[in-house]
Amino acid sequence: MAEAPLISADETAGRLDDPRLRLADTRWYLTEPRRGRQEYVAAHLPGAVYVDLEAHLSGLTGPGRHPLPEPDEFAVTMGALGIGDEHDLVVYDHRGGAIAARLWWQMRSIGHHRVQVLDGGMPAWIEAGHAVTSLPGLPAPAHMTVRPGPTRTIDREALVHRLDEVTLLDARNPERYRGEEEPIDPVAGHIPGALNAPLEDNLGPDGRFLDPGSLAGRYRSLGADHDDVVVSCGSGVTACHLALAMTIAGLPEPMLYPGSWSDWCTAGMPAATGSEPGRL
Repeated sequence: MAEAPLISADETAGRLDDPRLRLADTRWYLTEPRRGRQEYVAAHLPGAVYVDLEAHLSGLTGPGRHPLPEPDEFAVTMGALGIGDEHDLVVYDHRGGAIAARLWWQMRSIGHHRVQVLDGGMPAWIEAGHAVTSLPGLPAPAHMTVRPGPTRTIDREALVHRLDEVTLLDARNPERYRGEEEPIDPVAGHIPGALNAPLEDNLGPDGRFLDPGSLAGRYRSLGADHDDVVVSCGSGVTACHLALAMTIAGLPEPMLYPGSWSDWCTAGMPAATGSEPGRL
């Protein structure tokens, strides 16, 4: 049975003694990839394990900077971290779910629906007055089964042929979308035809997700309330935040372009700059 996509800090705190509960800390920073683990070592939710974007949520080969791992490989990784078929998983980060949504998406991609994102993440947990610890989470290894899931993906070749048919959303901040800055990829700009949908606009001032009605209104205004929506970002990570928001809103789940801009620009594809989507 699928869980509600979000869980509050108080709800999570009330389940800390539940043996079925597993917690995953996914804090990660684009230009400081080791910082998230360092912050985990210093303080994290009691019992949480650290799930590293590059070591645990990315494959060794594939398009883009953070290619999706093979499903069987990912299932083994999760099992080794103590996350198995019988567990309810709560994932969190420091940025309103920007990184946690990737793990949420990947768990569902292998058919594990018992996964929720801690709304507001670590800041919300601390604000609520709940305890943190520096003791590492050490759950026993478990078994994770790969099953069919609700997620969908699209690769670059398929996207090129469908650009005129799909609504393509780019989750990056406006400066990166417009090509005014690019901290990590070799080319600045966006995929021609993509609309800018910054992930931060899914959140309120408190770093928590907007209510379902407000999120539905946001995506309908972008023309993204149908089955042919593709979400992208820099490398297929924060795009999952858009998928999470659309799921909260009760809209059809979009397709993820896993390679996203890092795959598109390194393949020598045309780039658009400025605030307009442009055309291929």
